[in-house]
Amino acid sequence: MNTLTICLIISLLTVISYVWGKISMATTAMISFAAFVITGCVEPNDALANFGNSNGIMIMSMFVVAAGLQRTQFVKMVATSVNKFSGGSLVKVMTGYVIITIILSQFIQSPLIVFGIMSPMMAATCKDMNINPSKVMFALGIAAIATCSAMPLGSGATVSAELNGYLQANNYTDFVVALTDPMKARFPVLIVCAIYCIFFATKVAPDISVAATADENGRRKQEDQKPLPPFQEKAGYIIFILTTLGLIFQQSIPRSIVAPAWMICMVGAILMVVTGVLKGREACASMNIPMYLLFVGSMTMGSALSASGAGAVVGDFLAGMAGKVGNPYIIGFIFFLVPFLLTQVMQNRAVMLIFIPIAIQACKSMGANPVGIIIMVQAACLTAFMTPMATPAVPMYMAAGGYDLKNVMKQSVIPAILFCVVTVFWTMTVIPMY
Repeated sequence: MNTLTICLIISLLTVISYVWGKISMATTAMISFAAFVITGCVEPNDALANFGNSNGIMIMSMFVVAAGLQRTQFVKMVATSVNKFSGGSLVKVMTGYVIITIILSQFIQSPLIVFGIMSPMMAATCKDMNINPSKVMFALGIAAIATCSAMPLGSGATVSAELNGYLQANNYTDFVVALTDPMKARFPVLIVCAIYCIFFATKVAPDISVAATADENGRRKQEDQKPLPPFQEKAGYIIFILTTLGLIFQQSIPRSIVAPAWMICMVGAILMVVTGVLKGREACASMNIPMYLLFVGSMTMGSALSASGAGAVVGDFLAGMAGKVGNPYIIGFIFFLVPFLLTQVMQNRAVMLIFIPIAIQACKSMGANPVGIIIMVQAACLTAFMTPMATPAVPMYMAAGGYDLKNVMKQSVIPAILFCVVTVFWTMTVIPMY
């Protein structure tokens, strides 16, 4: 039995266990982690490196930063103000939070960070409105994921340059991706995503009780705590604001005078403890270790699938199929759907590295314009949100909403179909292949 077959079997069993739910997701992730190493699908040192992955550090750090903000009175004041302004209307609440999330997603390239910034205030608003976080956290999560870098602002301004780099590397420079082409292709999805998250996502979200999403005694202890002294109260605000500003402007400040995103998050977390906003044990308790282990297991699965060549096999098959299909809309549908599905179990960057060159070569052989196709491939990889393997933001919103994989999958079906249909139809119309 070759490595590819073994890797696929382990991956299938892992996903089945996640859906089955009889074994905790963290335990399943670690069993999967060990299986990939023991069978040789992943080198031991490569697997071990996933425990120190920068996204994992950001997840843990943002949990602490968020807990520090929640310890202050700021989130309570925000929640009270939002509730007063909305008049108790969940639609108005979602409108404000979703719009702010989409704006932040244009300047911060990581949906994980955007969600980490917004979720503490959303959680406080839920508490003030007496609704469970499970009704809103999925919507907030996909708003951060599906709209990331959709506009030519901040990190989004580099998308066209990256795609042109792929065209040059594959010697197909007859076509050029303009600065506004990615926005032209993705803007309708941004609008559809906003409308769905504001008006419809909360209606199909599960209503999971607070007792099921967090330890009840721990929550009571937090509620019974006295307000922070003035210094710690102000420190909590300042640290959170500076962390947020550092992440927003991190891409535009010269690298020589700014730390990477994971370091900004870690420093923010450390300062929350050093300044006394959180006690050491409170900071440790805020880190969701099961979700971190799920993240590590997911990264390991993605690495194994990439190393096994599974993505390349699928990609080569698609290229051959595209050459036989004459309808541009069907070709577009194939090159969006397959990367979208594959990114649910592989790292999005790895899928892009495989599929964008394949899409370019397929278009080159047909003498077609590849611009719309490669924008769709990238969009498909960036908007994966159906499993914890898709992007680090998913484990974070699963923790915030108390979701298991079944909850996430059920909520994902409608937006996945919407985004696929809108993206393919619109992009193939405004940026045609012929």
